[in-house]
Amino acid sequence: MLEMDVRTQKLEQQRQIMEQKMKQKRLTSGMIHVSDVRTTSAKTRSNSNMTRRDLHGYDGPLQYAMGSDNNPDQVISILPSSDSTDDDFNGASNDLMDVEDDESSPVASTPNDNGNVPVNPIPDKPKFIHQTNGVSFHQAIDLSHLTVDFPHRKATEIEGDIEGNVEKFILQPAQLKVLYKCRITRDRKGMDRGMYPTYYLHLEKDYGKKVFLLAARKRKKSATSNYLISTDPTDLSRNAESFVGKLRSNLIGTHFTVYDNGVSPRKANLKEGIIPRQELASVIYDTNVLGFKGPRKMTVIIPGMVDEQRVTIYPQDDSEGLIESWKAKNMDNIIELHNKTPVWNDETQSYVLNFHGRVTQASVKNFQIVHDSDVDYVVMQFGRVAEDVFTMDYRYPLCALQAFAIALSSFDSKLACE
Repeated sequence: MLEMDVRTQKLEQQRQIMEQKMKQKRLTSGMIHVSDVRTTSAKTRSNSNMTRRDLHGYDGPLQYAMGSDNNPDQVISILPSSDSTDDDFNGASNDLMDVEDDESSPVASTPNDNGNVPVNPIPDKPKFIHQTNGVSFHQAIDLSHLTVDFPHRKATEIEGDIEGNVEKFILQPAQLKVLYKCRITRDRKGMDRGMYPTYYLHLEKDYGKKVFLLAARKRKKSATSNYLISTDPTDLSRNAESFVGKLRSNLIGTHFTVYDNGVSPRKANLKEGIIPRQELASVIYDTNVLGFKGPRKMTVIIPGMVDEQRVTIYPQDDSEGLIESWKAKNMDNIIELHNKTPVWNDETQSYVLNFHGRVTQASVKNFQIVHDSDVDYVVMQFGRVAEDVFTMDYRYPLCALQAFAIALSSFDSKLACE
């Protein structure tokens, strides 16, 4: 009798595993895949082309030396295994917090006839940044003479580095013709970090080196999602000297606003000499009322630029903020950006974007931010390279704090957008 019970339990476990796999297969079409590595159909090509086709989340000078088994950035194919009945609290909370990560599927690609990824030119200054009467607006300029930032070609763009102290650097807009390559790591270890992980932002440098920039963590016991951002990874409190900004969402997690370390206007009016907080960016996720599967749609609102410096936005109340100005079509001092629309690939049955080797795993979190008038100029891109490792690259006119906060908004759960 005991033997029959054990057999019944095993059959039930196998049935649950099969149901889970079928569910993941149905949901995979909503993932955004990368289109800059080979597809599975490429296996029919000669073995000589496939003998050494390792994928790395890092494509800098050390990419050709990363062939050892100890390489932390190497992409490893993991065979599916049966669910363990001994999952601890942290594992269960991770699954609840990050279901879309578990739905990720193998990366896809669309190489051209030469086996290379199609290359689009990356311009010097974005077409949508132009100044008149101290206000930025949209005007196209000729940027066709510039080359592309691509791992295998020499580009006019250079990789950015920190200038001055970190506190000033993270608020300074990116320099023109400079690409800042960063990496975000997510720490979910500990008793409560399954639900409240800590995120670390590092600037990548040559020879695998990196420099710490920012850390963030979601606040507990807050009515809405609220992330505190600090230059000190050991002190993420609101009253710390290292506190530089925060990201706050609305009640349903569709609108996010990025602030610096200033004080709320309601509190600033009560005391003299108190600096009110400045709005640095807003992120708006389209609600998915009908429940259609597909990539997320997001709008990013940032202050305009004057003489390559950010226009200051000090709203006295919510009606003067970036989101309200955007809703009222008051675009005088703001710039509207969108995530680049992925292309549906019939061969892989998935949405694909070309991240030029910087993203290696599919996820609904993967995105590129562009302006509608200049989709070749990628202002920011973000994507997954490992379970808890993500790349984040940004250009002018964003600063590190803006880009990091935009990426943090992608981590937050959005029931109305799924």
